[in-house]
Amino acid sequence: MKTKEMMYIALFAAIMGVLGLFPPIMFAFSPVPVTLQTMGVLLVGGILKPKLAALSQMLFLFIVAVGMPILSGGRGGLGVFVGPSAGYLIGYPITAFCISYIFTLFRTLTIKHILFMNLTVGVFFVYVTGIPVQAFLMKLPLLQTIKISLVTIPGDIMKAIFASYLVYKLRKYFIKQDSNKQKSTYESAS
Repeated sequence: MKTKEMMYIALFAAIMGVLGLFPPIMFAFSPVPVTLQTMGVLLVGGILKPKLAALSQMLFLFIVAVGMPILSGGRGGLGVFVGPSAGYLIGYPITAFCISYIFTLFRTLTIKHILFMNLTVGVFFVYVTGIPVQAFLMKLPLLQTIKISLVTIPGDIMKAIFASYLVYKLRKYFIKQDSNKQKSTYESAS
């Protein structure tokens, strides 16, 4: 693995930690907080290559597991992986990988493509892993847990819109940087 790739993995794991500094929004009827860190997953998936996106989230979760309180609300340690939000956390690397992989299938990405993928694939995969685990650990019927989770959809839509805008702008920058690098490599080889 190249040094630049390791730097990106560490950078995006750190961004997840920074997003954890923002306080969570708690609801009386659910022990799973609403955090900005799900927006970070969308950012990672939109900017990094699939393998790097997943590795950055795995690094972030490893740092959480060893006890660093970098989840929103100052949570950390192995206990978060047996609590109601465990499935959502497990979904982070899967979601980042899937978004990134799907973006590699597009020749050009518009803001509409990015937003659509973040709203469908991004939010969907976090819920697909999070809701069943939450239902199991809270000993609730799956349908009831889905209904409880519906309250978070407006916030997830706002996070997806903001993340999509950032991804669109940052991808343009990264593509420009890569084309400049390739151009300079071509000129030096001539």
